[in-house]
Amino acid sequence: MPRFQLLVSAIEFAATLAFAVSGLIEAARRRMDVVGVFAVAFITAFGGGTVRDVLLDRRPFFWVEHQGYVWLVFVLTLVAAPWLHKHREIVTERAMLIPDALGLGLFSVTGVSLAHQMGMPLFVSVMMGVVTGVLGGVMRDVICNEVPNVFHDHRPYALCAFVGAWLYLGMDALAVTPLLSLAVSVALIAGLRLLAVMTGWSVPRWPRDES
Repeated sequence: MPRFQLLVSAIEFAATLAFAVSGLIEAARRRMDVVGVFAVAFITAFGGGTVRDVLLDRRPFFWVEHQGYVWLVFVLTLVAAPWLHKHREIVTERAMLIPDALGLGLFSVTGVSLAHQMGMPLFVSVMMGVVTGVLGGVMRDVICNEVPNVFHDHRPYALCAFVGAWLYLGMDALAVTPLLSLAVSVALIAGLRLLAVMTGWSVPRWPRDES
């Protein structure tokens, strides 16, 4: 396997783990049983990457090609669900922020890098990164009967992925090594999201009608 594909596969593995953890925490917050926990973790971990593969016409889907990812989510559910049920005090929205931010950064970078490698236009590649990074969380929130966080939380989320995707393309154009380009872009996306949450930074809201 070429080195680039190995790097992308390693990032996908880490992204799957991060988003699976965020799904587990959200499902535990909703007091779901083990089947519900697995379903939410599975959809969160694989939703964005599956849509990416559909749009890029990549077959088999990444989690079908690497079946270990599915086993990872399955075993993680069996181990973590009882533990989270026992330690309910740590199952908070705040606890989900770090794995969610990491998943956003990791999956966004896989989307933009794969699209760019396949010769997609620059803006299409960037949007592919945003879609890959964001949709897992959107599906998680929908399954948990919530308005997706990306649509009502005015702290930057998709915007972080957008900026980080452009950074990756810029570093690639400057012939920076793939490992450094991927790592710095992931760090920027996750870091921006966490910084936005910690500082309360938000994008301008639609003004309310006072009439």
